[in-house]
Amino acid sequence: MTENAAATDTTPAESAIAIVGMSGRFPGAPDLDAYWSNLLGGVCSVTDFTEEELLADGADPGEVRGRDYVPAKGHLADADRFDAELFGFNRTEAAVLDPQHRLLLQTAWAALEDAGRNPRGGSARTGVYVGGGSTAHMLAAATDPRLAASVGALQVRILTDREFLAPWISYRLGLEGPSLTVQTACSTSLTAVHLAVQSLLLGECDTALAGGVAVDTLRKRGYVHTQGGIFSPDGRCRPFDERAGGTVPGNGVGVVVLRRLSDALADNDPIRAVIRGSAVTNDGATKVGFTAPGVDQQTAAIVEAWAAAGLDPADAQYLEAHGTATALGDRVEAAAATAAFKGALGTGRIGIGSVKSNIGHLDAAAGVAALIKSVLMLEHATLVPNANAGRPHPDMAFEDSPFHVVDRAAAWTEPERGPRRAGVSSVGIGGTNVHVVLEQAPGRAAAGEPDAGSVQEVLLLSARTPEDLAALAGRLADALRAPGAPSLADTAHTLRVGRAPMDVRGYVRAADPAGAAAGLAALAGGAGRTAGGLDPLGETWLSGGPAPEAGGGRRVSLPAYPFAGESFGAYDLTPRVVRDEVPEQAAEAGESGAGLEQAVRALLADALGLEDADDPGMTYFAAGGDSLTAVHLVGCLRDDFDIDVPITLFLEQLTLHEMARRIAAARVGDDSLDALLAEFEAE
Repeated sequence: MTENAAATDTTPAESAIAIVGMSGRFPGAPDLDAYWSNLLGGVCSVTDFTEEELLADGADPGEVRGRDYVPAKGHLADADRFDAELFGFNRTEAAVLDPQHRLLLQTAWAALEDAGRNPRGGSARTGVYVGGGSTAHMLAAATDPRLAASVGALQVRILTDREFLAPWISYRLGLEGPSLTVQTACSTSLTAVHLAVQSLLLGECDTALAGGVAVDTLRKRGYVHTQGGIFSPDGRCRPFDERAGGTVPGNGVGVVVLRRLSDALADNDPIRAVIRGSAVTNDGATKVGFTAPGVDQQTAAIVEAWAAAGLDPADAQYLEAHGTATALGDRVEAAAATAAFKGALGTGRIGIGSVKSNIGHLDAAAGVAALIKSVLMLEHATLVPNANAGRPHPDMAFEDSPFHVVDRAAAWTEPERGPRRAGVSSVGIGGTNVHVVLEQAPGRAAAGEPDAGSVQEVLLLSARTPEDLAALAGRLADALRAPGAPSLADTAHTLRVGRAPMDVRGYVRAADPAGAAAGLAALAGGAGRTAGGLDPLGETWLSGGPAPEAGGGRRVSLPAYPFAGESFGAYDLTPRVVRDEVPEQAAEAGESGAGLEQAVRALLADALGLEDADDPGMTYFAAGGDSLTAVHLVGCLRDDFDIDVPITLFLEQLTLHEMARRIAAARVGDDSLDALLAEFEAE
């Protein structure tokens, strides 16, 4: 992240909101550095699949070989990987958890780290506003009776339904502000940003996470093009272009961290851009059909957002459009924007573009992908091109409009009056239109770096595994070698206050960035847990002590946690066999106490995602058990073993061995339930 440029020419508006952190994964881009590189190069990251790839991933041969099949998509690589243990999910839960939930949890964590905030720091007044799309995983899980029998129907719904996207983030990160799952079709994630802004301005929270995710399937899939439909005939999305023929589907995820600008300035947060205003409208019945866009209310959303900012739309230098490249969509959007930006009519000085040319249409994540693109352009003072840009479509009438299509990377010079400003638009099927007004961040004074050797800083690192620690050290080393790297003092401060302490730890002691980078590289290469000499603070850290919060420095953007979880795959619409064997084991066990106890252990292991339940010291809660799993187990014990046990059994701090023994005793012994209840009352 570069240092912010000149300050704005106005005092911060009371309604201004700072974007202090961001994270995202998009087609062709596992992180935002790669995303920016692709945008800057005008790269189209839509993947063209071979027939062999599609068939190997289970596609229908007849459909793939059809004349109108287009083997292209904005594919998200490694979308099935998840660091389940870091987020407190056992293996069974992680496999059932929808890939959208997995990705959004990790992206929310990374966005908070980008803001220099500990993801587990107990930010009680942090709100969550996110949304997602429909998924094959969710549909398959909801219609698989064997899965419901294995883990419980309610648990399946809670782990897969998109309505629980926000609550899972709030729960796993301990965030007690408002938690809303938003759904407005293609404009979902930008609507989520608008709602988060309003919540901050109303004082409902002091920090907010906002964004969206779209992973309809993990499989490599193309689509069928139909004449007059919304999808492109050639697998390329060309917004506002004379060759435009439709959009291309894609997958991705993005989250931004928002704070009131006054609070962000007071706390010296790493402000990446400022939201000066936003607005939401709906077309109502003023359009030709439910799925069609409408001119008037798109115009109204833009005008209202700029009015909320106290600015004129003509103050913009760039518009990031929804830009689906459909004939009706682009024509309506161009007309609506031309009407809203009429103060610059005929000048052609406002650049226009759409990130869908680069990555396809990310559905519920489309708006946040566009927002993050625009923030990166403001930060780097560079306008990036539409991918595959050709001549503008004559129906857009850009020669008489305020706009020109950005077809090559260009410096974004500051206007004579005021800072760089941009508008970001998103439009949803059903008519929900959103517009956000962005402004470059106010200037941040450069941190003073002490003379080399005068001050020794200690960089404290931690991770869940040694491999993750090495990866994190390598990323930090690269960050400190990069142009515009943060100061060593700011780096040390951010690692102390902006990261969650974990069990595997290391530290580097250094007096300058070059020395720190060398020490970090040594850690990344496996050279022990320390580098640069011993330090009392570092040794306390290695022994499990807390990181001190005192000391100088500011929060800065640093590489986030290097999630490297295993693949948990995803369900498809073929019924999945999860568990047949427990009832058979129960039947075989008969009245045998030992056999029954072993069968119950197998049931516990299956429900908790364990290979077995043979660890004599493992407790139900340590294995990831909770109240919902307990309800499911009570039902399974009744249905599969004809055993009735009180749910209070699962609320005790019992090992799985002791729990299985008591459950087996409840069936084998006389008056078993009464005896079990009496045992609880006596304890």
